[in-house]
Amino acid sequence: MTTSASPTRPQLGERELIAMMASLMSLQAFGIDGMLPALGAMAAELGASGNDRQLIIAAYLLGSGLGALIPGAFADRFGRRPVLYFSIVFYFLMSLACSMVTDFGTLVAMRAIQGFGSAGLSVLPATIVRDRVGGDRMAKLMSLIMMTFMVVPLLAPAAGQAILVFAGWRVIFDAMAVACALVGIWVFWRLPESLTAENRQTLEPRTIAVNMVRGVSDRSALGYILGSALVFGALFGFLNSSQQLIGETFGAGEDFALVFGAMVIGLVIANFTNSRIVERFGARRVSHTALLAIIVVSGVQVWSASQPDQSLWQFVPLMSINLALLGFIGANFGSIAMQPFLHIAGAASSGQTFLRMVTGALLGGAIGQAFDGTARPIAMALLVCGILALLLVLWSEKGRLFRRVHPPGTNPVILPAE
Repeated sequence: MTTSASPTRPQLGERELIAMMASLMSLQAFGIDGMLPALGAMAAELGASGNDRQLIIAAYLLGSGLGALIPGAFADRFGRRPVLYFSIVFYFLMSLACSMVTDFGTLVAMRAIQGFGSAGLSVLPATIVRDRVGGDRMAKLMSLIMMTFMVVPLLAPAAGQAILVFAGWRVIFDAMAVACALVGIWVFWRLPESLTAENRQTLEPRTIAVNMVRGVSDRSALGYILGSALVFGALFGFLNSSQQLIGETFGAGEDFALVFGAMVIGLVIANFTNSRIVERFGARRVSHTALLAIIVVSGVQVWSASQPDQSLWQFVPLMSINLALLGFIGANFGSIAMQPFLHIAGAASSGQTFLRMVTGALLGGAIGQAFDGTARPIAMALLVCGILALLLVLWSEKGRLFRRVHPPGTNPVILPAE
């Protein structure tokens, strides 16, 4: 099977691959961050109260995690492209359906279904990149993808707030459908199949189960999977409660999108910086340093949140630093966890994304529901999750931090120079 594009079209290059994978992941981000400014309006119109509004985000995250079990196995059998097509179409149709709901419970249920059916948008980008490269090179490409992808969390709240002002919250879902259609056309026209014939797997339930278990049970990977689930679970907790915390506790409701966007800028810069340094220093050295820094900054954050009358501008710098440090963890932890699984990349990515997302979503939901009108719950969550993640990494690395590991071989899929 050829892995190149049609002879009538230029071969997909590295820059276009990065932009395309980021766009696929950005659909998921838009489905989360575009909602944030509108959670209050949705809750008011559909009759939700208190922290219940957070379920619009939490249900989507949980659905995405549960759904992640499915696409990898099918992508290992039938190829990456067909599974992506299904996820894109499902996301499109469910976005339109969500725009027409009339009660809160239905919206939460449909958001969970949308996340479940479109989970391939989260699973397959890492699989497609792993088809092509491995080791620190994969970490570099994933960092560039994450950097491009993070433009959406930077802009989505502002877009959501603008739509809310001029057209109402339902049109946010319509905008999700339009964005999905545009990305889908691009993928259909330009993405070559990257699964080679020798790496095709069967759809026998036992084979699928064995491959997924291998993908999540290897000691060298498991600590990184659970470690990233913990630190990103704390991030999900912040996302769930951010509108209440920034908009209501700190009284910046009208400026929510601006404040949230400013906090995410550091995450974009960190992913770019990581892409420039990770091949030189190694994914382990960079991510281990960032994890230790998160623990220190979170300790300061706990102290700050414990002070009476903490202000927005005391909270924002510390939270922004921790968000930036996550930029040195996400792509690196994910790349390290995928290294042993070239020949079952789809199943491994599904199993790992499932474990990471479900754990993170449940944890984030619990942290969000613990919101008490202060920044203390998120600060404590970041500190505790950071410490536990460090212990898990130490377990995976058998007590040795900062070491470098030579990657295994990769498929002979060559990206053209640009």
